[in-house]
Amino acid sequence: MPQEVFISGATGYLGRALTAALLLRGHRVLALARPAAAARVPAGAKVVIGDALVAQSFSAAVPRACCFVHLIGTPHPGPAKAAEFQRVDLLSVQQATRAARAAGVAHFVYLSVAQPAPVMHAYVAARAAGEAVVRASGLCATLVRPWYVLGPGHRWPLLLLPIYALARCIPGSRDTAMRLGLVTLTQMTRALVAVIEAPGGRGDARVIEVPEIRALAAT
Repeated sequence: MPQEVFISGATGYLGRALTAALLLRGHRVLALARPAAAARVPAGAKVVIGDALVAQSFSAAVPRACCFVHLIGTPHPGPAKAAEFQRVDLLSVQQATRAARAAGVAHFVYLSVAQPAPVMHAYVAARAAGEAVVRASGLCATLVRPWYVLGPGHRWPLLLLPIYALARCIPGSRDTAMRLGLVTLTQMTRALVAVIEAPGGRGDARVIEVPEIRALAAT
């Protein structure tokens, strides 16, 4: 059944692909964007002008009982951006859950990151803190944990595929290699659509790891 989906981060790398996919499936998409980025929202979505770091700027536009998908994050995260992860990634999910609770949304989807991980500690810590915010909100929620999403302009990890293949053959590292595996933009988009359309029940937040992302994308 078509539903209303509010997306924060709809103008980004993953957000544009997800918005387009949802529109093709007949869903009504409301896309949060700053004025300068409004033109990047795919045609067919309703643009909501606001600041993802200030709940009051967009909370009135969140439809009651909708699905709220939070995709905001620091572009091209790296070790030098630790302060930005706190200022943007963590603050934005705090504001998103505040707006979602006020609207009484039916389902909150948070794009997190695979964890624990041996690298990118500040980034993983910010996302783990974001997950804690979502859990504490009491919302019916799904936490989606990719590691790296391959796509246009995001292909350098392909060089690591031989290392991943080797790690999957070693019993002591197989689980980590699977959890920190690579997924494509198409797989992530399909998995998110599946999560949105079949949210699951209330209770503790549902966690979607890389193996399940791949499985959902294949259905």
